[in-house]
Amino acid sequence: MGLLASSVLTLVRHAPVVGDGCMYGRRDLAANCTDVAAFAQVTAMLPTPARLIASPAIRCIQTAKMLWPNQMPTPASALWEQNFGDWEGLPYAQLPDLGDVSATDLAAYRGHGGESFDDVVARVSAGLRDIAREGSATCVVHAGTIRAAIAMAVGAPGALAFSVDNLSATQITILPDGVAINYVNRSA
Repeated sequence: MGLLASSVLTLVRHAPVVGDGCMYGRRDLAANCTDVAAFAQVTAMLPTPARLIASPAIRCIQTAKMLWPNQMPTPASALWEQNFGDWEGLPYAQLPDLGDVSATDLAAYRGHGGESFDDVVARVSAGLRDIAREGSATCVVHAGTIRAAIAMAVGAPGALAFSVDNLSATQITILPDGVAINYVNRSA
């Protein structure tokens, strides 16, 4: 089924991770689900999803279940966070300093053996368009995934400048001929 009309996608960033001080793009770390009040505020801020979709990452599945316990999220592998390759699991202090690089060069950078942000934009864009073909949905995802969705409207370099907080919502409308940003980083 092709996209005949617009579809609204609400993207919610997962709860903070139970981190270990190391890079965790594709590492499957759990979410810290102890702030029940924060989850309740987000649930009150957003309508009950007609369709609930999530990255397969445990932190996204846990967040979706905390927000809407009566709905089982459908996993979508295209919505995974960026793969940081050789940097995965490195302490943040050991990550290389890339120096003064332009946003365009940063978006194209793949020197760590994983995905560039441009790669993430291509993957996520295709995945979100597939989801939109079935109608509007709420997706629980990662900051990189949300920036990739923003890039569908403003381009990859510009999307890297957006802040995406844990448990914030960003909403886009996928149109037959483009993408509109409704809001970014809305918190309860």
